[in-house]
Amino acid sequence: MRKPELVAAIADQADLSKDQAAEALSAIIDQITQAMERQETVNLIGFGSFTQRARGARTGKNPQTGEAMQIPASNTVAFKPGKALKDAVNK
Repeated sequence: MRKPELVAAIADQADLSKDQAAEALSAIIDQITQAMERQETVNLIGFGSFTQRARGARTGKNPQTGEAMQIPASNTVAFKPGKALKDAVNK
């Protein structure tokens, strides 16, 4: 499912216009993004949680040349599904 399909489903289920549903979805995405920037955890009970994780610097391999290269440390976002989501996937 892509964003336009999700917007249409939200509009239908919540009895909103597609524009209102798109604004609501954009607001949710913006708030999750801002929370990740502040290094906060976002918990959506029953759905899951988003957290920021640090990846340490490491040595990798250039796939074209095969020579070793240093990969710098970085941050990433991790998602841990909640029980209800796990149960829905494993029906």
